[in-house]
Amino acid sequence: MNYRKGTPKDLNQFSELFDAYRMFYGKTTDIEGAKTFLEERISNKDSELFVVETTENKLVGFVQLYPLFSSTRMKKFWLLNDLFVYPESRGKGVSIGLIEMAKTLVAESNACGMFLETEKSNLIGNKLYPKTGFELNTESNFYEWNVK
Repeated sequence: MNYRKGTPKDLNQFSELFDAYRMFYGKTTDIEGAKTFLEERISNKDSELFVVETTENKLVGFVQLYPLFSSTRMKKFWLLNDLFVYPESRGKGVSIGLIEMAKTLVAESNACGMFLETEKSNLIGNKLYPKTGFELNTESNFYEWNVK
C-alpha cells in the first residue's frame, strides 16, 4: 500500500471513493457532484487530502482534513472531517495508516491538534479512534446550527 497526498490526477478515482463514503452516511450517489466538490477543495487548497493506493494503483481509502484555528491556543487546529476505506480493504491497517498521515500533517504544520466527529452508530470508527490515540471529549457539548 502506498500512502500519499492526493493530486488532481486522482480526481476520477477519488470521486468514486468519495461517493462511496457519502453513501456510507446515507446520502444518494452523486459522482459528478463529488468530483466538483473535490476539484474545488484541491484547486482552492482549502483542505488536505491523503489517499492510499494498492500496488495496482487503485485508490482504496482517504482522509480529508480542514484547517481551523484555536483562539485560546493561538494555533492552527485540524478537523479530520472525512475518513473512509472501501470495505474490502478494511481490517488491514489502512485507516491507521491514514490517521498517521493526518498526525504527520498536524506536527509538520505546527498545529496544536486535531479533532473529529463521528456518529455513535459508527461502531468501526468508535473502536478505531481511541486505538489511534484520540480521546472522547465528554466535557463539552457539541451544538450545531443548520440553514433550513
